[in-house]
Amino acid sequence: MTPLVPERTAALDRLLGDPADPANPVGIRAVLDADERGEMPAAGEHALDAYGLNAEFVPPEYGGRFTRADHVVEVMRTVYRRDPVLGLGYGASSFIAGVNVWTAGDTGQAARVADLLLGGHKVAVAFHELAHGNDMAGTEFTAAADGDHLRLSGRKEVVTNISRAQALVVLARTDPRPGPRSHSLVLVDRTALPGGGIRDLPRFGTAGMRGLQLGGLEFDAVRVPRSAVLGPVGSGLETALKALQITRTTLPAMASGVLDTALRTAVDHLSSRTLYGGAAIGIPHVRSVLAGVLADLLRAEAVGAVGTRALHLVPRSASVYSAVVKYTVSKLLLDAVDRIAELLGAHFYLREGPSAIFQKLLRDLAPVGFGHIARAACQMSLLPQLPLLARRSWADGAPAPDALFALDAELPALRYDRLALHAGGHDPLAASLAAALDGPWDGSGRPLRAAFEADLAELGGLARACAALPVTEWGVDASPATYDLADRYSTMLTRICCLQVQRHTTDPFLADPAWVLAAVHRTRRPSPLPGPVEDALFGELLARHRDHRSFGLAARPLLHREENTR
Repeated sequence: MTPLVPERTAALDRLLGDPADPANPVGIRAVLDADERGEMPAAGEHALDAYGLNAEFVPPEYGGRFTRADHVVEVMRTVYRRDPVLGLGYGASSFIAGVNVWTAGDTGQAARVADLLLGGHKVAVAFHELAHGNDMAGTEFTAAADGDHLRLSGRKEVVTNISRAQALVVLARTDPRPGPRSHSLVLVDRTALPGGGIRDLPRFGTAGMRGLQLGGLEFDAVRVPRSAVLGPVGSGLETALKALQITRTTLPAMASGVLDTALRTAVDHLSSRTLYGGAAIGIPHVRSVLAGVLADLLRAEAVGAVGTRALHLVPRSASVYSAVVKYTVSKLLLDAVDRIAELLGAHFYLREGPSAIFQKLLRDLAPVGFGHIARAACQMSLLPQLPLLARRSWADGAPAPDALFALDAELPALRYDRLALHAGGHDPLAASLAAALDGPWDGSGRPLRAAFEADLAELGGLARACAALPVTEWGVDASPATYDLADRYSTMLTRICCLQVQRHTTDPFLADPAWVLAAVHRTRRPSPLPGPVEDALFGELLARHRDHRSFGLAARPLLHREENTR
């Protein structure tokens, strides 16, 4: 393992066992059976209990292992690679709730939530109301003052683990007047609530993530102490938006584990399937699509890696980079599994047989685009920041530190108090492009340099367009052309992430320009990859499949049957 991949991920892999073993209670067969029943895999939850997964979400000052955001991502990729329902239903939902507490809670509140998590319990984040979706400012659930208490009234719906959680982080309106200080976050200890006044709503059925425990609660003037408020009264939206920068960066990055398994399933199937007198994987079109999927997986993980490191190194800009990660990574993953489905043909649809896990992964991955916060909301959140970013950073801003891109480099502690609602025009990632082009390049990097010289010119044009945006184009009513500017900017950042990871890596494959050229090509034209680039990626894909290594940046060893029987 490397500093990017903590040693404990191997221990978690061993606990989960060989996915292909039909006798493994956490293997693919058992995961599919639980999906058919619409249940969480009980043996999987027991295995994660034994590992102590909740400790990954608790800061070290409260007894946990949450020291680095990229380590949480790598550990959770191991879970998502096995079953996305376990990833979200056991792990990520408690992580989302906990981050809000670490961001704004006092020592007592944080210690209470840490004790619950370290004791194997669940904590839920109750923000969502069906009537308002991603519009948190429209939340109608109220927390009305009542002396030294608050009275909670209203409904929270489609919340993961709300019926199983011992504590809830609830977004509630504490001021009837509109405005940014109208809501607060309330930490509700469900074990201390009175018997009456609260009602569990029926579980919500879903097309994917069938085992996920999605529920709701209805409160009727339920009293909780005023001391349950996280941070100052009225700071709920601010806290939620800051905490969201952590979770909308890390959750899409975790989900790349789903694409890893989907891609492995496809290579297994296509290698063993004979079509037109030969192995299906040898068909040129199949090779081309698989190479492109690998390129997209690497690009998604490069963006996720830089985004998670930015939380530690340039937290002031995390409001921008977290939106870019959610917006771009989720689309890369979703589009990639769709292309794999086309290769599998009718087999992608089957719920039985050696490729049956694919149809579950395809369904389970869908929420990465809309869950927690939707892609469209992230795109919209970039609009008011673009003019200032263009004026202050894209031409002559200070570039990012090298540690942002050196994935094996150590990271400082994550400072929640340095997260900001607005980047103030600071964009060290975009500014790093000019610095990279000014640096040394060897002869093999000429095609790559030419591609990014074109990007630098494009960034100049994008800067002029964004700097000229009127205030009327900064919000939800912006024109489609303005939304396209946010898309172009986000896509360019993904290319810069790939370039900088390539220039700062010590890994031989990642240091080769081929995968970055593939990333650039796939963002600029829909045509197949150039022959030498495709050959390099397809060769790497087959080598990793043969050697039982993950397909992402880390290329880490994965447990397989031969190893598991030693």
